[in-house]
Amino acid sequence: MNAETNRKRIRESLEVLEESVEKGLQDRQQTIGFSLSSASTHYLELFLHQLSLTDPGFILKHQWLKSQKQITTKLPFDFPCKQEILDLMASIEEKRNVLCYGRPQKVEVIQAVLEKFYELKKKFKEVGLEF
Repeated sequence: MNAETNRKRIRESLEVLEESVEKGLQDRQQTIGFSLSSASTHYLELFLHQLSLTDPGFILKHQWLKSQKQITTKLPFDFPCKQEILDLMASIEEKRNVLCYGRPQKVEVIQAVLEKFYELKKKFKEVGLEF
């Protein structure tokens, strides 16, 4: 996916997250789960393209982040704060299906996943992601 498409998808996910937070975390649990997962993967795709570590046709699949073995195979190269970024993304993906398909979660659970995402977003900014 090209960089501009990634940026567009990130903006869309961020808008949806903002709207969902305003409506209420528990009322928009599923939407929050999908948007966090989508934005996270698009941020990483954009960052990898920016570093010229992947070609424009590369698509990162959110499922890869659940498996350390799979993510190591799919992303064998190094990049700034790799382990920190992947750990944050794995923790977001760990809760994705619970938020998207599971029973209603406590506000604290949803808030904790949002905090991981905000930490991830900050980390991408620190390592120089041009958004």
